[in-house]
Amino acid sequence: MTLLELIESSAERLTQAKISFGHGTTNARDEAAWLVLWSLGLPLDTELDGPDSLELRPISAAELEQCETLIEARIESRKPAAYLTREAWLQGISFYVDERVIVPRSLIAELLVDGALDYWLSDATHAVLDLCTGNGSLAVIAALVYPDTQVDGADISADALTVAAINVERHHLNERVHLLESDGLSGLHKTYDLILCNPPYVNAESMAALPPEYLAEPAIALDGNRSGGVDGMDFVRTLLKDAPRHMNPGSVLVLEIGNERTFFETAFPTLQAIWLDTSAGEDQVLLLTREALTA
Repeated sequence: MTLLELIESSAERLTQAKISFGHGTTNARDEAAWLVLWSLGLPLDTELDGPDSLELRPISAAELEQCETLIEARIESRKPAAYLTREAWLQGISFYVDERVIVPRSLIAELLVDGALDYWLSDATHAVLDLCTGNGSLAVIAALVYPDTQVDGADISADALTVAAINVERHHLNERVHLLESDGLSGLHKTYDLILCNPPYVNAESMAALPPEYLAEPAIALDGNRSGGVDGMDFVRTLLKDAPRHMNPGSVLVLEIGNERTFFETAFPTLQAIWLDTSAGEDQVLLLTREALTA
């Protein structure tokens, strides 16, 4: 069996098992390639097509057994692949993950890397907050993109902050990224030039229909109805009420709400939000100026 044949047969197994995707890949072929390459210790960007590809690389019996064991674990556990490999990638950057945090996939990361937020920033942008930091990926990326900033990563979960600390250390950012335990903004006593937030925002109906891969993640990071609501906006309501007190003049809040734009606009019908273009469209991430929040 060749490398390409193993990936294709693994993809077929994932398809037949009706695996759900969305934690770094969107289809069985990419998921199979990720798991097989990781299992073999090969780079995830290994060429699988063309004259310099490894598609015909032979697979030994031991390698086959190793890969099949990992694919079987993915099928049987229904856990995201990142929980099995203990690694997730966001904008080409590697992060440690485990079941204490959701698998990082925020679209805010691409906005940071491609410079889409730069128009709203200035030379005076020095203090950045990544609220609901989870495994710390957005805090790390913000620090890497904006080397003249100090970044706070805040989360209600002490477990999540333990994972975030691993990633801050991994990327040698201990002097610039500081981790804080806080329920929303309530435990923070600073003001910021830029606030990033990928909060819990999933509405109650969608929470009830989540596939096992998403149910394997901490519900507190997904469920936007923890205060008794059903529209997924419980955390966001408190955030938008409290945010201006933590924002310097001219600062902005970048907020991800996934597929919940309808619920967001119903909850905040007069708020002047600026919707940002991402690879998933213009309905997923919005920007709010301090002036809009205080209007």
